[in-house]
Amino acid sequence: MTSRMEYRWLLPSVLLGEGEEDRPVRRSTRDWIVDTCMFLAACGVTLLSAPDIAGEARGYIVVEQVLGVLSCAAVWLRRRRPVTLALVTSSLTSVLTLVGGASIVALFTVAVHRPFKIAGPVVAFGILTAIPYVHLRPDPLLGVWGSFLLMTTLILMIFAWGIVVRARRQLVLSLRARSSIAAEEARRLERERIAREMHDVLAHRISILSLHAGALEYSPGAPPEQIRRAASAIRASAHQALQDLREVIGVLRQVPEDARPERPQATLADLAPLVEESRQAGTEVALELAVPMSDEAAPPEVLGRNAYRVVQEALTNARKHAPGAPVTVRVSGAPGEGVTVEVSNPAPVAAHRRSMISEIPGTGTGLIGLAERAELAGGRLDHRLTPGGVFVLHAWLPWP
Repeated sequence: MTSRMEYRWLLPSVLLGEGEEDRPVRRSTRDWIVDTCMFLAACGVTLLSAPDIAGEARGYIVVEQVLGVLSCAAVWLRRRRPVTLALVTSSLTSVLTLVGGASIVALFTVAVHRPFKIAGPVVAFGILTAIPYVHLRPDPLLGVWGSFLLMTTLILMIFAWGIVVRARRQLVLSLRARSSIAAEEARRLERERIAREMHDVLAHRISILSLHAGALEYSPGAPPEQIRRAASAIRASAHQALQDLREVIGVLRQVPEDARPERPQATLADLAPLVEESRQAGTEVALELAVPMSDEAAPPEVLGRNAYRVVQEALTNARKHAPGAPVTVRVSGAPGEGVTVEVSNPAPVAAHRRSMISEIPGTGTGLIGLAERAELAGGRLDHRLTPGGVFVLHAWLPWP
């Protein structure tokens, strides 16, 4: 489950309970509309409250009017300093009437933009300031405590409304943040998948190129026909490697799928050409395939492609670490039992053997990629060097 800290950076500071902001507030079009509505609401409440002070002294009425106008104008500061605005207007409402509209807007703003540990005490202070007001101007019908209960209910309703708005905003923002994290995770997994595919394909092609080029380098006096075959194999492998690389680059550049060249994915049916290609490169390969290949009983394409990549990487490793050693490839399986891939080859002798022993148990990039591929498919992969000096790569992939 995604924790809050993973997407905290995506949440505005006003929803995380940070202190009063001194920097200018950048309002969106929606913010301007909301602030205008809040300003008009504060002005409306102030105008509706004006008849309540009609019988007061003239000087008192002037003070009420001036502070009422200033408090309504101060509503535009509610985003920058909501707590300060709420405390000041709440204090004024203890003796004044026309500040009530701005006070209601300020308390609502605090409930929306500040956590309960800040908004709760501010609202409690607003309720306490109602006590002197109801003693100075009690409602003739409700009395002192009836008026206090009415004002307390009104303040709590405004506070509850603000909490609901805040909770909804936090929910929307957290869902957006989690969606962003999920999208980034999906991109990371896709990059890893492309890296595995790129390694499995290009390492195979380049290893074949290296073998044929090495044969030409160390056999300059070879018959023309042999040189021609080696040059043809180099050209074909280079062309195939370029096609594979072009496809990977197209994915990385997010080329639309309809603009990508259609290329069939390798499956178990392509094992024979893969083995033949390795034989032409000078590796003695024996293939034992015991998997139903008819159209009705053939394994799924994804399963076949994963098994193909395992064999391909195993052959590449054999060419790199045990050149000239015979390789045995066994692939068997059936629906409900899964597909088992086992590739074995004897380790080289002398200096090559010591190198082999030091390198094979390590976690090379290719073997790590194969293990990840098998785990993602729900299978497993392991490799070992037997006491008899035979390197064995074993993989099992589920086949429902």
